[in-house]
Amino acid sequence: MNITVGVLALQGAFAEHIHLLTQATKHLPQGLTWHFVEVRTPDQLAECDALILPGGESTTMSLVAARSGMLEPLRQFVKVHRRPTWGTCAGLILLAESANRTKKGGQDLIGGLDVRVNRNHFGRQTESFTADLDLPFLSGSSASKTEVDTGTKPFRSVFIRAPIVERVLPHQPGAQDSESRISDTVVAPSRQPAAEDAAAQKAVAAQVEVMARLPGRATGLETGQTAREAGEEGDIVAVRQGNVFGTSFHPELTGDERIHVWWLKRVGEMVAERRGAV
Repeated sequence: MNITVGVLALQGAFAEHIHLLTQATKHLPQGLTWHFVEVRTPDQLAECDALILPGGESTTMSLVAARSGMLEPLRQFVKVHRRPTWGTCAGLILLAESANRTKKGGQDLIGGLDVRVNRNHFGRQTESFTADLDLPFLSGSSASKTEVDTGTKPFRSVFIRAPIVERVLPHQPGAQDSESRISDTVVAPSRQPAAEDAAAQKAVAAQVEVMARLPGRATGLETGQTAREAGEEGDIVAVRQGNVFGTSFHPELTGDERIHVWWLKRVGEMVAERRGAV
């Protein structure tokens, strides 16, 4: 089975994602043929089974997407056709249904995740940092022949002017209109899948899952403890809802392909289900 994964290449760290995607295929089961492409046009997007929105500058990405005629095709891809999509940092902001610390008219969202994100939660770029994260969902997604279970190994994560998920929102048909009444907050427009698209309807009915939290910054930077070891909940920095996955941090800048391995396995499962192969 051939699967094409696109990386939105309007701005940001798209080349780094493609490098780690290529590395990740070495650790995937046989029987699938993967193609990784840079996506800049609606025609290129239409060829994709799955998509990554990379880290970068979310306002710039949305402006370029709007001017190049990509914004609406992206909403159709994520929210109507419900294709597997992963957003990192700026990509997470674009995939949120609500984003605060944003002037109205200054940021267009794609949507797909019923969350409110707090943009630039940690401050300016000079306040960027790295921290070890405990990511139990990686269990069984070993990208090392010498480790039985890499889910037990902390994931060294890069946070650059990173957002966090400030609130998980209740799922509702249509736009999150109550969010638009909050000062300096923008919401994504509503887009609904076709009633006869069973795979898309299944994805849209899913609830938000919290996949990772960041403990206090002192914990992450000074002691090297993970959230589990510290016994803290901490800020939400990774979420999944149906076909959409989002991370506050930049796995593409670490050289560690474990999250890419995990995500590609999920992509393979979703594409096979949609094609009726399982």
